[in-house]
Order: sequence, then C-alpha cells, then structure tokens
Amino acid sequence: MSKMKVMFICQECGYDSPKWLGRCPGCGAWNTLVEELAVKPAAKIKYVTPSKPRPITEVDATAVPRFSSGLAEFDRVLGGGIVPGALILIGGDPGIGKSTLLLQVAAGVGRRQGRVLYVSGEESAAQTRMRAERLGSLQDNLYIMTETNLDAIAAAAANMKPALVVIDSIQTMYSPELAAAPGSVSQVRESTGKLLRLAKETSIPIAVIGHVTKEGNIAGPRLLEHMVDVVLYFEGERSYAFRVLRAMKNRFGSTSESGIFSMEETGLSEVASPSKLLLSERPREVPGSVVMACMEGMRPLLIEVQALVSTTCFGMPRRMAVGFDYNRLILLLAVLEKRVGLMLGNQDAYVNAVGGIRVTEPAADLAVALAIASSFRNVAVADNAVVVGEVGLTGEVRMVSRLDERISEAATMGFRRIIVPRGNVSGVKGKQRGLEIIGVSSVEEAMEAVFL
Repeated sequence: MSKMKVMFICQECGYDSPKWLGRCPGCGAWNTLVEELAVKPAAKIKYVTPSKPRPITEVDATAVPRFSSGLAEFDRVLGGGIVPGALILIGGDPGIGKSTLLLQVAAGVGRRQGRVLYVSGEESAAQTRMRAERLGSLQDNLYIMTETNLDAIAAAAANMKPALVVIDSIQTMYSPELAAAPGSVSQVRESTGKLLRLAKETSIPIAVIGHVTKEGNIAGPRLLEHMVDVVLYFEGERSYAFRVLRAMKNRFGSTSESGIFSMEETGLSEVASPSKLLLSERPREVPGSVVMACMEGMRPLLIEVQALVSTTCFGMPRRMAVGFDYNRLILLLAVLEKRVGLMLGNQDAYVNAVGGIRVTEPAADLAVALAIASSFRNVAVADNAVVVGEVGLTGEVRMVSRLDERISEAATMGFRRIIVPRGNVSGVKGKQRGLEIIGVSSVEEAMEAVFL
C-alpha cells in the first residue's frame, strides 16, 4: 500500500507547501498552515467556446432581476432582494440564529417563488421539521435534504431546479474527489467552488451558512469570502433579543445597510422601530444616562448609554465597557481628566450601551463622555436631549456624517433638544422643524448645555 503524500495548506490564503512553515509565504500570517492529505490535480479544463473581448459600451446594462425573500430586513441588507445565481455566505456565533433566519427565508421564498431545497448536514429531517413547526415555516414547497455529499446535492438541485438552495453548513459538506475530511481547508475550498459553479451555471441562488472561529472570522481559508458574491454577518448578544445582520461584502448592493431582528419564541421578527424599543425602559433624569444618535449602517438609531463612576476600593481602578470599545473608553477618560478637570484616576468607570447593540462609530464619543461626567458629578442630563459628536484628544467636538438623518430620528421620537458639533450647525436642516439645535465645540460646552 503506497504511502499517502501530505501537504500543508494555509487557512488564510490557501497556499500549499510540502513542509510545515511557521509563517505563510503567501499571506505572511503566522501558524496558519495545517496538515492535509495531498489531492491529485484535476484534469485540464478544455475551453470549448471561449469568450471574446468586446467594448464595455456594448455590454447590456439592464438591471439584475431580484425577488423578495419574504423578510424586508433581509432584502434590505442584500440591496433589494435575492439575485438569481448569487452565492451568499452567512456567518455568526453558534446559537445566534443563522439556521433560524435561513429557514424563515426559505419558507418565505417557497410561498412566493416556488420550491426551495434546504440541505442540512448537521440535523436530521425530523429535527428540521420540528424547528419549522415552531417557526410557523411549514410549506409544501420547502424540501428537506439531509446530505453532505456535494455531488448528490448538485444532482438534486439540477433535477429539481428550485428557486433557492440553502446549505447548512459549508463545514459539513465534502467532495468525494478529495480524501480530506469535511471541514478541512481543501474541502471547504473545493465545496465552495462547486457551489459557485452550480449557482452560475443554473442561475439558482445559494445561501450558505459558515461557522466562525473564536476570533469571529468565518472558519476556513480567507479565500472563501473572496469566492462568494455576498458575505453577511449575523451578530448580537445571546442574552438580548436584538440581532443585527450586516453586509461585509455585496457585489449587488451597498455594504452600508443592516437589518435588525428580534429573537422571539416563534423565531426572528423584524423590528420596524428599533429606537422605540431601545428607549422604552429609559429612566428619566437619572445621573449617568444619556441618549445618543448613532448610525447602524444607513439607519439612524437612538440608544441610551449609561455610565457608573464610583470610588475604587482596589489599588488599580477598574474600567469596563459593554457594547462600546474599551480602548475608546480609556481615551475618553483621559480626555475628561486632562481637558475637563475631572479627577477620575481613583474612580471605577463602567459604560453600557443598553439593549445589546454594539456601537462602533466615533460619533458616540460625546454621549459616553457626558454620561461619565454626569455620573461623576451626580448631575442628571436634560431629559429631552440627544447627543452626537466625536471627541478629539484636545477635548474638541468634531463633525459627524449623516447628521440630518440622526436629527430626523430624534424628532420622530419626540426629542426637541439636539447637541451637535458646532461645525455641523450650518448644514443642519432640522432648524425648520422647531428643534433646538445646540452647536458645541468642546466637551465643557456640551456639559453646560445638557446638565440640569
């Protein structure tokens, strides 16, 4: 019996080497080469009808047809609906709701477009049916297939010609041409390549679920995200009901859109007015509570940020942030102590973005800084105020983008006092709505404008 040849393949870029290397020569990443059995090279491809170059002005520029998934938030993230022949990759933490989301999408497409093939490599058909009953997604047009062999899946899809194929998950699929185990770098790469060819040749859209690593990246080679047309991430805290669907790559639309869902007993429900739900339990005129206007993709959201500052009982004060960047919190504490004069060196500081929404944009700086100052001085912030602005290292408040959308959302929720960077005041259109737009150039000015 001949000895199998072993290769080492990089999980990031797919570079293969006959021996193990600490650093990948292809992408420069460290400790990313894994051991796998070598695969015989595929037969040389024969191009029967090669395409000919032509002027770009002669290319048909008609709009790509789309169809609805039945979930408006899902369609919003995709750019208006599902494109025929698209390969969509959805990643997220375990238990966050990826399978639930795609099962609801499959049921919605089945009601509107025809038969849908749902391929489960992790659950039995009975388990999938039980979940569909709980979600209210039982449909005659929803076909379940428990299979991990990609050749059998491709044959079933070509014979059925469904409106949508769902693969749950890509890490369980394998190609019989390779000797490597399912989930390995070569199997994930080959399986994705076969699904890509199937989608393009048959114009059947395929949605693929991908597991993520502990760092939050989709497991497998980084090449996986380059091969697909759309990369979506499903995020959220498991202890909260809110889930956010973000587009990291989209060849058919913008990557600035996001969809917001709420996890209920009957599955994921679309949130029509997230700001209203996020502020439903907000306390009134309590020190340390500030409402900020942030952007979740292209959508404005009003989120309550809470801060608690207390004298430390340890030698080293503690700093903790939930839903906000920890390093940004340390920066704001330094600015408040150096530029504003708040003695925070012996104070514990805790910041929380209420509702489980993760705030990443710098426009939330001013609201966090005011919440910390409010808790430290034990002075409440005006109940009808909304704060937005980026804070610099010298204590200045810098301009932010899309201020009109933020102000419009605040006005819709009944707020009439908006604290904005002074540089944005001249371009604000909200003055005509009877709002009190207060421009500030420093954190100290903002404190004087909102403290009761």
